Amino acid sequence: MRTVSGGEVAGILVAVFWAILVSFLAVALVRVAQTLRATTKLVADVTDQAVPLLADASAAVRSAQTQIDRVDAIASDVQEVTSNASALSTTVASTFGGPLVKVAAFGYGVRRALGRRDDEPAKAPRRTVIVGRTVPAARRAKRASRGKRD
Repeated sequence: MRTVSGGEVAGILVAVFWAILVSFLAVALVRVAQTLRATTKLVADVTDQAVPLLADASAAVRSAQTQIDRVDAIASDVQEVTSNASALSTTVASTFGGPLVKVAAFGYGVRRALGRRDDEPAKAPRRTVIVGRTVPAARRAKRASRGKRD
C-alpha cells in the first residue's frame, strides 16, 4: 500500500476547498442572473405601461390648456362687456339725468301751485308720533309754557 504524503493531503484539501468555493460562486452567479432577468422584465413592463400613461397625461395637459384659453377669452369678453355697460350707464345718466331732474322739479312746482290757492291758509305740517322717542328739551320748554298761560 501506498501511503499518502502530507503534500498530497494538502493538495486534496485545497482541491476540495476550491470545488466548494466554485460551487458557491456558481450558485451566487445563477441567482444574480435570475435577479437581472426579473429586473429586466420589470423595467420592460413599466416601460410598456408608462408610455400610454404619459400619452394620456400629455393629452390631459393639452385639454387643460385649451380650457384655460377658453376661460381667458370669456374673462376678457366679460371685462369688455362690463366696461361697455359702465360707459352706457354714464352716458344715460348724463343724457337723461339732468333733464329728468328738471322735469320732476317742474312737475312738483306745478302740483304745489295747483294744490295750494292764495285764499286758503297753508296747512300745518303733519306731525308724526314715534313711540318711545322723547321730545328735545327746547320743545319741552315750549309745551310747558303753553299750559301756564293765564
